Amino acid sequence: MVTEPLTPVKKTRAPKLSSLRDPLPTASMPAARAARPVRVAGAPRPVRAEKVSTDNVDEQRVYHLTHISNLAAILKDGRLLANAALTTRPVVDISAPATRELRRAALVVGDGRSVAEYVPFFLSPNATVWESVRAETADPLLALDAHGSEAFDFVLLVSTVKKINDGLAAFTGTATDADATDERAPLVPSVVAVTNGDAAGALTRFGATPATAERMLQTLRAEADGAMILEAELLVPDAVPMELITLIGVCNDNVRETVRGILKASAFKPKVAVYPPWFHTSADAQ
Repeated sequence: MVTEPLTPVKKTRAPKLSSLRDPLPTASMPAARAARPVRVAGAPRPVRAEKVSTDNVDEQRVYHLTHISNLAAILKDGRLLANAALTTRPVVDISAPATRELRRAALVVGDGRSVAEYVPFFLSPNATVWESVRAETADPLLALDAHGSEAFDFVLLVSTVKKINDGLAAFTGTATDADATDERAPLVPSVVAVTNGDAAGALTRFGATPATAERMLQTLRAEADGAMILEAELLVPDAVPMELITLIGVCNDNVRETVRGILKASAFKPKVAVYPPWFHTSADAQ
């Protein structure tokens, strides 16, 4: 009997799995490939989803400049007041009368209130106006000759965007009938505004809602040369309770001891820190 040779069977390797959860491919389920979209001539390009910014602006520091002679009155009142809310003028006011008039006339776009109804903060310890004070240079916004003070006669009251937003929400959201007689109760609206320049400037843009203020901050922080943030302001409506000030920046040890002495008579105990770079003109670093 003649025996036919067996036909050799070709061995095949089992497909590798990219994951323990991947099913084995079968004849009815071939390995899938990502299909490339077919473009038709003249058809509009597909719209890509906008890239969501990952910049967290909450920790952005903000700085309010005041003369040390004004500090005791601020602590006694327990809050920083907008210029329009002041019943008595500061001991030292470095703003020129024309500046005050412009800010009373200028309106916060999107809100309709006067800029003078907001407490202003810088977004940088090297803000342009503060640099003019440090360098003792002429600035139409300032009335430096009115007091003859030098940079070390000033202090910077520091907070963060998150601290102010959360603090204002807490102060306005927890008011009770018992609080209605408290002079510090009316703190509405509790929405900060952000500008890309001098708040009284004719060409200045505003972000006066939570969303637009956040976008404005992101734009300022992302700017390549960082020039615009030196002109920008964060504006807080009506008043800023001193509980929201976490740090007082001073020029030297002597000023720190003076500030600590003033703080002893108040209920507020922010940290007092000596940070000379905040008080020296940028030319000194050259």
